[in-house]
Amino acid sequence: MIRVDQAGEYGATRIYAGQLAILGDQGPHAAEIAGMAQQEARHREYFDRLIAERGVRPTLLQPFWNVAGFALGAVTAAIGPEAAMACTAAVETEIDKHYADQLAELGEDDPDLAAHIRQFQAEELEHKEAALAAGAEQAPAYPLMSAVIRAGCRAAIAISKRI
Repeated sequence: MIRVDQAGEYGATRIYAGQLAILGDQGPHAAEIAGMAQQEARHREYFDRLIAERGVRPTLLQPFWNVAGFALGAVTAAIGPEAAMACTAAVETEIDKHYADQLAELGEDDPDLAAHIRQFQAEELEHKEAALAAGAEQAPAYPLMSAVIRAGCRAAIAISKRI
């Protein structure tokens, strides 16, 4: 669970880095994206700490998620600001479900971890709502883009559980 969450938060920081590399710090939604990136970095720092404290092996795919996350962010931003927001909305839709599943699995077994996941889930939902408010659904081929990104997220979660 911790390995997957750390990998996901790492991937999110890379997606936002790719978006900001294309949009720049003055581009449309740049301030929102930078704020989301800061929250994702804080989430990642928490899971980085848990990996060290609990002796959890990180995913062996971290170098791949580094490149894939940055590329996804850069490509969606190159399509346009709405596509960057569509990427965020799609990713956060899957992360909300992923965190909800984890909370159900955790139950009362690890209250501190559950509390952090609940907090992070709420922030991820804020990102999704902000992305939708910023025009995510106006991105070119939004339904297709969203479906592909969501499928990629589900695959990344499944793979990171095992490798």
